[in-house]
Amino acid sequence: MHIHILGICGTFMGGIALIARALGHRVSGSDANVYPPMSTQLEAAGIELMEGYEPSHLDPAPDQVVVGNAMSRGNPAVEYMLERGLRYTSGPAWLAEHVLQDRWVLAVAGTHGKTTTSSMLAWILEHAGLNPGFLIGGVPENFGLSARAGESPFFVVEADEYDTAFFDKRSKFVHYRPRTLIMNNLEFDHADIFEDLEAIQRQFHHLVRTVPGNGLIISPLNDGNLHDVLDMGVWTPVEHFEPSFEASWHVRQAEPDGSAFDVVCEGEPVGRVEWGLTGRHNVSNALAALAAARHAGVPPAVGIEALHSYRNVKRRMELRGEVRGVRVYDDFAHHPTAIATTLDGLRKQVGEQRILAVLEPRSNTMRMGVHADALAGSLSAADRVWVFEPDGLGWDAASVLKGLGRRLRVVDRTQAIVDEVCAEASAGDQVLVMSNGGFEGIHQRLLDGLAG
Repeated sequence: MHIHILGICGTFMGGIALIARALGHRVSGSDANVYPPMSTQLEAAGIELMEGYEPSHLDPAPDQVVVGNAMSRGNPAVEYMLERGLRYTSGPAWLAEHVLQDRWVLAVAGTHGKTTTSSMLAWILEHAGLNPGFLIGGVPENFGLSARAGESPFFVVEADEYDTAFFDKRSKFVHYRPRTLIMNNLEFDHADIFEDLEAIQRQFHHLVRTVPGNGLIISPLNDGNLHDVLDMGVWTPVEHFEPSFEASWHVRQAEPDGSAFDVVCEGEPVGRVEWGLTGRHNVSNALAALAAARHAGVPPAVGIEALHSYRNVKRRMELRGEVRGVRVYDDFAHHPTAIATTLDGLRKQVGEQRILAVLEPRSNTMRMGVHADALAGSLSAADRVWVFEPDGLGWDAASVLKGLGRRLRVVDRTQAIVDEVCAEASAGDQVLVMSNGGFEGIHQRLLDGLAG
């Protein structure tokens, strides 16, 4: 079968392409952003890439067009596809039909931590010898790729609540029908497609409705928004996790920065995690992954052993380099809660050393200013803060963040941030760059500037 993917270079659609190719399909794709690292990963797999969205990319007609959720009406390729009556589907629907059918699906949903927890879970299953398939919205360092078909019944999928396609406005995750479901947390996000928190909760409950009675739902003990979802109705056993409380899964004897902790399962100590990650949020992610792996038959002790060798996902507190004693980190945080937990973990790791935070408010929700009032508080652990203010930002950064006082600099040019941070930084400083985009290559530019 010849499959052509519109929007192939996104992480999710690129993963679909890699899995389809591994299953023996001929795969080609179009995208406006054909560049490394995704382009090189796809081309190495024998996938033909085409720049832009020309109708000629669909002539001769493929057997099926898989449409990414970034595609919209008015796109030349989309209009051609519809006018010619080509067979088409969405990425999640293709995955459900061609890969997930008859698999034991372990899905990870939530506002924060989906990519990290999915990666942890896939690595635990891999360490246990189960050779799982997976599709993750990032590149787990343990695997070096974002997706694979796998050879066992088990398949780990990052279950995103974002909408499926221009013709299917349900959340992606309703297609996956998991037997094991992790719901990490739930807050309001994606204001470009959801009117309010209740709209997201309805989608989460649609997901809950798909989990069978012999499955398992894993959810935090103290997340009121998820309790509301479960109160709408649940037909599946539920296990709770929470680092700081007496849940089914919790911790004791934890280091303040989260770098080591004892795991307690149903009242019994089952082992101690010692790893290279930090932050309470990652402790929570680990508990959820251990619980899901146990449901798939992996003993907690084996899961804990796997976490000792777990390497985080790229762009999750990824150390990009150290120059003259200054460390530069790349982190995907783009929501006040994620920003606060990332800074808290770093603060507990580095103590009194200075943290120089750089934030690009890039997501649709952030640009709309939905969470603007919470931003100053989320950045409070940083010693100095640079906020990039691009054209079209829907709020005045200097006014909204004035509570940060003299720590704050609002800048409208990336190069100005590079120049100022390099002039300010000294040995022992930690430079934390937070963005869910490429940020004009600022990480390497900072390292080059510090070296120069």
